[in-house]
Amino acid sequence: MSAEQLAELSDLFVVAAVLLYFLAMVGFAIELAFGRSRPDKAVAVERSEVKQPVAVGAGGADMAPSADGVVAAKEPSGGGHRAGKVALVLAWVGWAANFAAIATRGLAVDRWPWGNMYEFVVAICFAAVTAFLGTQIRFNVRFLGPFVMITAALGLGMAVKFFYTAAGPVVPALDSYWIAIHVTAAIIASGLFTLAGVAGVLYLVRGDGMSRLPSRADLERVAHRAIVFSFPLWTFAVIAGALWADRAWGRYWGWDPKEVWSFITWVAYAAYLHAKVTAGWRGRAATIVQLVAFACLMFNLIGVNIFISGLHSYADV
Repeated sequence: MSAEQLAELSDLFVVAAVLLYFLAMVGFAIELAFGRSRPDKAVAVERSEVKQPVAVGAGGADMAPSADGVVAAKEPSGGGHRAGKVALVLAWVGWAANFAAIATRGLAVDRWPWGNMYEFVVAICFAAVTAFLGTQIRFNVRFLGPFVMITAALGLGMAVKFFYTAAGPVVPALDSYWIAIHVTAAIIASGLFTLAGVAGVLYLVRGDGMSRLPSRADLERVAHRAIVFSFPLWTFAVIAGALWADRAWGRYWGWDPKEVWSFITWVAYAAYLHAKVTAGWRGRAATIVQLVAFACLMFNLIGVNIFISGLHSYADV
């Protein structure tokens, strides 16, 4: 196939991923809406009475802790459960379409396919869904499905509508093997941070009493685990970016807006982890800190490229 045909195929795969993610969102939402639910008070009583605690899970599923303390939901029953299983299949097919879009785009341009804002957003959506599905392999976290899927669908939709860039070469500064090192680490970390951000938002909006979402403690645990895993990757991405800057521009640090906001994001997540470990922050306060950090991340990834000019102004938007 020619480069033009591969680029067109990549665009079709992106559209397919949007539709599949949206359908998966509907299925996960049906499971969440029509599953059984129990009040938090009942869960708290059960946790005090049984050896292995339970909590409200996806669609009212019971949740039992694994050996490492991460809560995993047991399967719910009924029509909601069937919708959830179909949604999970659709999510995997959408993930495959998202991956195919990235692969064919890379083949079309003969480089790593994240040299502009469009390609970067497509890759971050893929990373966020990968984080969700990867977690689902070990733990039943389908309760996050509606929110991760709609985030990915909207992200890809925005990429097509507002950030689309025709396949082509990149600026000389990006024509380096460092794009495979620095940007890949940033994309993976951003996907995990997005999963944590979704869990954090759900923590804040979750009402007291009857709820079809897991307990706030379980949502906080999901967010914390994702951040613990992704923070070293973001640290590595910042360091690799400095090494790349030295190779491209002859200095490790130049207070470019992208560099500054990458560091601000690092400090914000470091503050969250430090507060959790040393100050023992829990609950709403810790969640607000991590969402502030997530807002810094989003501004760094999108806002800086759109609203602030600098050496990283190669988003083509």
